[in-house]
Amino acid sequence: MNKNIFLSFFKPVFDYIDSGALFRDPFKWLYGGAAILNLLFPFLIFFSFIDTGLFSNGAKFATFAVLVTLTLIAAGWFSFQLWWNRMYKVVKITTPSDDFALTPVFAHLIQTSGEWLGCYVGIVGTLSSLFSTIFLSGEGGFSGSPLGFMDLSAAGIIIMPITGFFIICVFRFFAEMARALVCIANNTKK
Repeated sequence: MNKNIFLSFFKPVFDYIDSGALFRDPFKWLYGGAAILNLLFPFLIFFSFIDTGLFSNGAKFATFAVLVTLTLIAAGWFSFQLWWNRMYKVVKITTPSDDFALTPVFAHLIQTSGEWLGCYVGIVGTLSSLFSTIFLSGEGGFSGSPLGFMDLSAAGIIIMPITGFFIICVFRFFAEMARALVCIANNTKK
């Protein structure tokens, strides 16, 4: 080990980078931020319902808005717990002695993003399609959900859970492919 302060002044920085903490810590913060945003999102949608006057268009529209808001709150709470749970797991994926620190962490982000998006589309899409079909079909030319991508009404009750499942599968596939590359590289090194 070199005791020359001129040549070893930035050694702690290099050790921090080499340990993988440079990658794990920001991803932990990203997961925490995603968790908190998922708690706030349902309330933004609720206020947009109020802003667009959905509650003043009659009982059916108000009931629809309340049910979709409750669905979004439940999905937001689920999403918060998912990201919060994964936040503590992402820091344990690699150890300071691992040669590959970023790929497993990024694969974990891909997997978690897919789980979140797939569940969100499956749950919120299905329920908002159901509520839209029950409460809004035939209401003054309004059909579908004001949530945009979920504008499928009755077909969405079947399409959304299937879509959510395939989103989870595709993201998981790509995450496993990235992890497989790391495993192959580690085994080749041995």
